[in-house]
Amino acid sequence: MQTISFNKIVIFGVGLIGGSLALALRRAGWTGTVVGVGRTATSLARARELGVIDEALALNDPDVFRAAATGADCIICAAPVAQTLPLLQGLAPWLAPHTIVTDVGSTKSDAVAAARLALGAKVGQFVPAHPIAGREASGVDAALADLYVGRNVVLCPLPENAAASIASVAAMWTAAGANVAQMGAAEHDAVFATVSHLPHMLAFSFLEHILRSADSAHRLNYAGSGFRDFTRIAAASPEMWRDISLANRVALLEEIDGYRTVLDELRGLIAAGDEGAMNALFARASAARSSWGERQAASGAAAGGIASSSADSGAGFASGSSAVSTEPLSAAGVTKPRSDTGDKFSE
Repeated sequence: MQTISFNKIVIFGVGLIGGSLALALRRAGWTGTVVGVGRTATSLARARELGVIDEALALNDPDVFRAAATGADCIICAAPVAQTLPLLQGLAPWLAPHTIVTDVGSTKSDAVAAARLALGAKVGQFVPAHPIAGREASGVDAALADLYVGRNVVLCPLPENAAASIASVAAMWTAAGANVAQMGAAEHDAVFATVSHLPHMLAFSFLEHILRSADSAHRLNYAGSGFRDFTRIAAASPEMWRDISLANRVALLEEIDGYRTVLDELRGLIAAGDEGAMNALFARASAARSSWGERQAASGAAAGGIASSSADSGAGFASGSSAVSTEPLSAAGVTKPRSDTGDKFSE
């Protein structure tokens, strides 16, 4: 087992992502204490019943941040990205010097900005992270001990981070079965604007386009597997994707503009009946998709045949990627990444 230096881990948001991490660490043989922080007594009781957490704290308790920080070695913010700032602000006065704080959000520049604002001189205790895994279901009942096996986790370390802090967070994710890589926050947001955030915008807008037609129900009655595959991610959490879109708006707007350029070009080719140019465009896209699929299949087989995960389902709040440019970490066990998605703090 990868050595985990934490004895007490606190998770704000014990749903799919946070809950799966807790279960994964248990599966790896870690025997420390997990404290779950959530909105409802029902979900926290369920998390305890499932063995996901050992102790529970209610988010609406006025003393929750002090209680959460007391004795904590690692605090994980597994909440929607818009909640990162208030969570860090609440924790800041109570953080002991040894406590590491990390997150699971799919946008990183905003998380870094929030950490700098909320933590001030303690910002070096915040190690930004993004696990790229998920599934269709949500909540703690959907948590899986093997969710992260063979999946990517991207760390976006700060200059202020101690090497030991980065290594500790990397070791935790490696113990959960993930492949850990790192990149800068701006690069991360540009990459995921391309491979995750834009595809979600396309799926949402495509469905909206259909719904605006007078006979939308009639059209949807004849939708098949292509429609299903293209629109699956449109079933994701509206709240989560509103927050992600606004948090990464600069990179996302660039991607939307770039996509509109290509779509306009394709429209021109169709209007002109340019069969040769259309075929060349479709062939390039087909070859790229086939190549990506082959790499995914090969890496999945190498990881022992991991089940396919959903890209940012309604349960998630991370997002999917395969083309993650990486930079080796110093922690043992860090390998090249694979792909996929993320958790709503509704629990």
